[in-house]
Amino acid sequence: MCGIVALIGSREAAPQLLEGLRQLEYRGYDSSGIATVDAEGQLTCLRASGKLVNLTARVEAEGARGCCGIGHTRWATHGKPEERNAHPHRSGDGAVAVVQNGIIENHRNLREQLESAGVQFLSETDTEVIPHLVAAELERLQASGGKAAGPLLLLAVQAVLPQLQGAYALAVIWDKAPGALVVARRAAPLLIGLGEGEFLCASDTPALAGVTRTILPMEDGEVALLSPLGVELYDAEGQRLQRMPTVLSGTDHVADKREFRHFMLKEIHEQPETAELWVARHLPRGLPPQQPVALPFEDGFYNGIERIDILACGTSRHAALVGAHLLEQFAGLPTAVHYASEFRYAPPPLAPNTLTIGVTQSGETADTLAALAMEAERRAGIADPAYASRQLGVTNRAESSLSRQVPYILDIGAGIEVGVAATKTFLGQLLAFYGLAMAFAGRRGRRSSEELTALADELRALPGQLKALVDLHDQRSEALAHRFAETQDVIFLGRGINYPIALEGALKLKEISYIHAEGYPAGEMKHGPIALLDARVPVVSIAVPGVVFEKVLSNAQEAKARDAQLIGVAPEGPDTALFDELLPVPVVSEWISPLLTVVPMQLLSYHIAAHRGLDVDQPRNLAKSVTVE
Repeated sequence: MCGIVALIGSREAAPQLLEGLRQLEYRGYDSSGIATVDAEGQLTCLRASGKLVNLTARVEAEGARGCCGIGHTRWATHGKPEERNAHPHRSGDGAVAVVQNGIIENHRNLREQLESAGVQFLSETDTEVIPHLVAAELERLQASGGKAAGPLLLLAVQAVLPQLQGAYALAVIWDKAPGALVVARRAAPLLIGLGEGEFLCASDTPALAGVTRTILPMEDGEVALLSPLGVELYDAEGQRLQRMPTVLSGTDHVADKREFRHFMLKEIHEQPETAELWVARHLPRGLPPQQPVALPFEDGFYNGIERIDILACGTSRHAALVGAHLLEQFAGLPTAVHYASEFRYAPPPLAPNTLTIGVTQSGETADTLAALAMEAERRAGIADPAYASRQLGVTNRAESSLSRQVPYILDIGAGIEVGVAATKTFLGQLLAFYGLAMAFAGRRGRRSSEELTALADELRALPGQLKALVDLHDQRSEALAHRFAETQDVIFLGRGINYPIALEGALKLKEISYIHAEGYPAGEMKHGPIALLDARVPVVSIAVPGVVFEKVLSNAQEAKARDAQLIGVAPEGPDTALFDELLPVPVVSEWISPLLTVVPMQLLSYHIAAHRGLDVDQPRNLAKSVTVE
């Protein structure tokens, strides 16, 4: 959600800004822009609505000179996705330009104050108050004299920040300081990259990885002055800080679509590799039978935990629901899953000996981070050590805000995912919960060595099964997709551990094909949703052998009796002959079935959207990393 790139050095900034923004396209956006300032103090600002190609065409046609610049991809919050609302925003005299991620919650009051002072606004955004405030502060500071332009810009930004309420990451340039770039953050991600003869800033690592792997993550309240000579870092009180940079781990920070039509399809095909890497890392042979999984935690991490709360949003919440089923039914740990956005305003009563798990593939989801912070603060006020905060993060980004906020991190290691609709990161989150459930079950004595070994062996076989499944359903789903050309509503049904997969299947279809879809527990169909069914509403039913197999088949029959087209995600056999269309999955234990049943639904959603000619990787109104509340 929104992307920032900023840099200063000895090379022309515009080409690097555009390339950095291209690397952030996966986050979701509806407009973009850059601003540069050259050595003579000429500030150029170019913006465009729609895709980045529109901005690129403007830059190529009109030019944007200078070795210092800022760039932005915007996901609309305040104001429609039009060019006038695109970033950067400028002060009234055009001298100051600002890009910002996040939301300035008190922007209306600030806007009214500025308008009463004669300032004219050109956009509907919350961001535009910032360049006007900085320009007014610069005018005041210049009147007092005695400072060079770069330090003046730093002082002006530092003076303005306390007036801003909410979450932000921002970058500011000034036409009188072509050798200075000021950046700041509060509750929104921002990273400084240290290159050779140049310094960069971005909201996510892919924008930096092509230039440098040496980064300095900014913390809340910090402000930095970047110049061709180096980086000056300050805390919220204006005190100079000294902190060692870190090096990006891994080699997957730059995306490559390879031969695939879309990133989403490529990432679905990468799921066997995701599983194979997870198995190699966490299920090595030779571990004790009662502890067959290797997680990066010492024994003390598990001690004394009596219940678990999981905070998540969207697809991450669906993974958490599967995780809760495993933790309760396999490991015997009472577990509750909460919408992070709701938890912030209606948290449950505090319980002792609770592990709180935050699940966010980006590690930057604002609601999840805020909910975790609130929970830690609630528990800090209780003297009883049983109520001490114990928090774990499950993420795909080890260098994220989440990893700096919570003491324990479980990195799912799925590699960069560009498609906004999560696929391989969902699988990675599921696998993380399988690991946790096995670890807790073994240490709590809730499962025998034989049961733990059997589950570990099934998980070791998963990569091969996923490979066969992806190859099969890539073809079957493509052939089926044309039958959804006129479809407007789809129902997804599942029970038990596969109910969250029905929710995920419905979400995927909604996200990328814009077809209305809902997921229900199959047993709840007759308690209301059955009224929606007729021959125009397909029903996708997940039916795998296990505790609820016969029940799900009976629920499917109820839908078939209402003339609904019945699509089954189930093993081939006489029991599943009732389905009008079968998307077959192999016979496995009910425990690991979600890892397989999700694949046909991912591919069906993908091929329906592709058949409709939609933008699969960047669906409308959505963002990969949701960094605002």
